[in-house]
Amino acid sequence: MDSSYQKIYTGSFIIAQLIVDKLKAVGISPVVKDETESGRLAGFGSSIPGFQEIYVNEEELDEAVPIVESVTSELQS
Repeated sequence: MDSSYQKIYTGSFIIAQLIVDKLKAVGISPVVKDETESGRLAGFGSSIPGFQEIYVNEEELDEAVPIVESVTSELQS
């Protein structure tokens, strides 16, 4: 992956989808990496099904991180 991308979230598919939707709503195009699917295609399963990683371009980091924090804190309260 291009080094100008930074991981901003690792976790469940459902939360990842919420974050992706909110990022897209403000014009950020995240890259989602699904560890389960890559492992399945390579012939070995992931230890945690439904686990995803979200990456954004470094230039969008300042705008993206607060979105991730707001989604994750809403779900924890």
